[in-house]
Amino acid sequence: MISVRIATVALVGLWLATPLTAAAQSNNTSDTYRQLNLFGEVFERVRSDYVEEVQDRKLIEDAINGMLTALDPHSSYMNARTYRDMQVQTRGEFGGLGIEVTMENGLVKVVSPIDDTPASRAGLKPGDLITHLDGEQVMGLTLQDAVDKMRGPVNSSIKLTVRRGNQEPFELTLTRAVIKIQSVRSRTEDNLGYIRITSFTEQTDLGVRNAIQKMKEQLGNKLAGVVLDLRNNPGGLLDQAVAVSDEFLDKGEIVSTRGRRSEDAQRFNAKPGDLIANLPMVVIVNGGSASASEIVAGALQDHRRAIVLGTKTFGKGSVQTIIPLGGQGAIRLTTARYYTPSGRSIQAQGIEPDIVVEPARIEKVDQPRSRREADLRGALRNEQQQQRTVPPGAQPAPQQEGPSPESEVDPNAIDSPADYQLARAFDLLRGISLYAKRVTN
Repeated sequence: MISVRIATVALVGLWLATPLTAAAQSNNTSDTYRQLNLFGEVFERVRSDYVEEVQDRKLIEDAINGMLTALDPHSSYMNARTYRDMQVQTRGEFGGLGIEVTMENGLVKVVSPIDDTPASRAGLKPGDLITHLDGEQVMGLTLQDAVDKMRGPVNSSIKLTVRRGNQEPFELTLTRAVIKIQSVRSRTEDNLGYIRITSFTEQTDLGVRNAIQKMKEQLGNKLAGVVLDLRNNPGGLLDQAVAVSDEFLDKGEIVSTRGRRSEDAQRFNAKPGDLIANLPMVVIVNGGSASASEIVAGALQDHRRAIVLGTKTFGKGSVQTIIPLGGQGAIRLTTARYYTPSGRSIQAQGIEPDIVVEPARIEKVDQPRSRREADLRGALRNEQQQQRTVPPGAQPAPQQEGPSPESEVDPNAIDSPADYQLARAFDLLRGISLYAKRVTN
């Protein structure tokens, strides 16, 4: 995070670097004061003549928020209460529906539901548009207003009207809960490791380290590769995205940030040491992978450290700096853009996977058994086999699986037997591992 002091120093540096003539400075100052006088005049007119009495604090906070939200979808003002809520959220526990949202054309757009939360269990998907909250139109509300309405007492309910693609709008009723985020989950399958990161909180890097340590204890030298699942991960803390990327990189740039002033550019580089000693990796992403998760996917992809599989990511490549305002809350201000090690901007582009695998349902296809060599009368027997393992006509041929494409992954299907993308990721890792063994032998 960039502190207020640093931001102020940078601003002074800008003034020094671009000197203005006395006349130009005077004209700029006069124009600024005229605009501020206009604001003051409107403020006083609303205070005195609006049909209902309005608190001065609300007017000023709304004016500040309007100024910031007009810049881009991610800049906003947080009053003292909202700022405290944000700090709790980054520590990994907060109250609400468990949904990461942004604004699009005046509607609330779902970036990603968080695993095992009311939003995930209700079936909300990345890209869904929320048009009404308890029957009230979202159009006209700020993002913060909408978020505040979605929050509320634990066990209270809220009705969302949702628009999904070209479907007719439908309603979902969700019950608010305390959202406790376990940002890292892991397991092993055969000789492969699986790590799922649902968001980047203060404990994420530690969670990844612990997950890998546990895999090594279970599998030892048999560990042949790791799947890193970043689907429906809305992002989080930049330092945690850098740290997680660094766990799998020995050297090189991880990400850079560039703002309006070249002197404020930052580069984050990897330190020596790869936790899994350059074992094969597959990273799974989708349209719900945003911000910090795009940084990780982009860094591992550019360094050819991992194969990125899935669908195109969300494309949030902007940096928000939280600037406290001395007990009066804070502002979330967009101050820079993210760039991957190769210089790609993530903003509005996202990360294109190396291998596109759409979400799909795995279905068994009925297939009549075809005749084989072993079925032919008088066929030569295999001298290495004492008897046929499948006598002619005794068992049907193995049934094959085929994908049935869907528009977006079901959050509840992630890391389940129905998870088609994960199955393909494991297959890819197994293939890489087998090929590597043949080369070394």
